[in-house]
Amino acid sequence: MARVYDTKNGVILLDDKPIKEANLYDVRRQIGFVPQDPFLFSDTIENNIKFGKEDATELEIIEAAKNAVVHDNIIEFTNGYKTILGERGVTLSGGQKQRVSIARAIIKNPKILIFDDCLSAVDTETEEKILSNLEKVSKNKTTFIISHRVSSAKNADKIIVLDAGKIIQQGTHNQLITIDGYYKELYDLQLLEKEK
Repeated sequence: MARVYDTKNGVILLDDKPIKEANLYDVRRQIGFVPQDPFLFSDTIENNIKFGKEDATELEIIEAAKNAVVHDNIIEFTNGYKTILGERGVTLSGGQKQRVSIARAIIKNPKILIFDDCLSAVDTETEEKILSNLEKVSKNKTTFIISHRVSSAKNADKIIVLDAGKIIQQGTHNQLITIDGYYKELYDLQLLEKEK
């Protein structure tokens, strides 16, 4: 989607036009991307969030942090949002890094959101809060959630299950849990783990 590399087969359409024909800068400006391994700068938490929108107000920064369910963690630091992060965000836990990256992506208010397994380091309760907030934030936006957790994908309009780069199943959560296959197996396994 961000054209880090182009497809070899098929075509990606953006507003019914091949993405290869769109201006690369314009495409990337419309995308809020949260990578699996978040990258944070040796700067303040505030500036790390503002990297998504340089002219963001203090209220916008706080709102983005609240939607990413990291605001309460930030205000516990002595310097709050002015806390300086070490190289690659070493001051923060893995889950806090992911949530600061989510705040950075959503503050931008892009048309396309891509969350690449960015909830893997948070507990299920925090994940549910974030997903509930993201449902509001991503309204009328194209949103991709890449995850190995069924709980992260279950509310999607369409779920695509990949194995070795090939689509092996697709449908809604309710459709996929009624069909024997990888998704149902994963759902049953994760349900069992949650009940322990």
